[in-house]
Amino acid sequence: MARGGVNKAVVQIARSAILARGEHPSIDAVRIEMGNTGSKTTIHRYLKELEQSEARRAAPQEALEEELTELVQRMAQRLREQAQEPVEQAQAQVAEMNQELAAQQAAAEQAQAQLRQQLQTQASALASESALLQETRSMLQSEQTRNAGLNQALADFELRLKDKDEQIRSLEEKHLHARDALEHYRSAVKEQREQDQRRHEGQLQQVQQELRQAQQSALVRQDEITQLHRDNERLTSEQRATQKELRQVQEQVQKADGKLGQLMEQSTRLNSEHTLLQERLRVALLESHEFKQNLEQQLQDNRQLELRAAKAEASLEALQLAAAAKAEAQPEAEEQRPEPPEQA
Repeated sequence: MARGGVNKAVVQIARSAILARGEHPSIDAVRIEMGNTGSKTTIHRYLKELEQSEARRAAPQEALEEELTELVQRMAQRLREQAQEPVEQAQAQVAEMNQELAAQQAAAEQAQAQLRQQLQTQASALASESALLQETRSMLQSEQTRNAGLNQALADFELRLKDKDEQIRSLEEKHLHARDALEHYRSAVKEQREQDQRRHEGQLQQVQQELRQAQQSALVRQDEITQLHRDNERLTSEQRATQKELRQVQEQVQKADGKLGQLMEQSTRLNSEHTLLQERLRVALLESHEFKQNLEQQLQDNRQLELRAAKAEASLEALQLAAAAKAEAQPEAEEQRPEPPEQA
């Protein structure tokens, strides 16, 4: 495409400079010499015309008809080239516009994709918010149900606690009775043991004394010694029986101790259950207290809202009364307004 200022004279100057350097004046060389300006078609045309002019100057003069024919052909060629230049310019502009439109279309498609992505993101966020709201409502209903259950459980805990307290008091009374009976039994066994031991010691001392007397009179009282041996055997049998009774008493004492240990373990277990129930009751009371505080706060907020509504209604009624009084006073003021004096 030729720019403004590219003509045959400029092409001739560039061609002459190339020839002066001893180079071949091709279309690209001439175009570079002119600073990369001008259409190759135009440069080719001008180079052809210059070559033909030089050929005409070197050749014999031809007939006028040939010159006219050549001139007409050149003018036609030039007219075609001149007509071709706007077409090339228009084609270049159309190509540029197509590139711009393609770029704009790509940008629009990218923006549309971004808008779709944003719309999808917003839709997902809306769905998440809806799900969260539904979950919050479900949690609220669950909390309300749980509060009702906690209140019922608190009432049940209080009833169970009362029952446990009664059971504990009953077990404590039984434990006290069992301990008193065990102490009484131990005292009786101890007293019986001491009495048996004293009687045995007395009998043993008496036997020893009789044995000494028997030994002193052994030579003369063999029969008495035999009788004493018999008495000794009898006392030994009695001692064995006494020891057997003592072992039985000890076994009974051990059994009583075992029962006492079981009662103590049962009492400890009941105390642990009582402590656990007290802790659960304390937690339930704390939750109930917190729930009551929240309920009282809500009731207080409702009372404040009712007071604000009452104040707003009172203010509205006052404004309505003031407007009515003003509307009634305006006609009276107009009636009482003095008439202007007549002009002479």
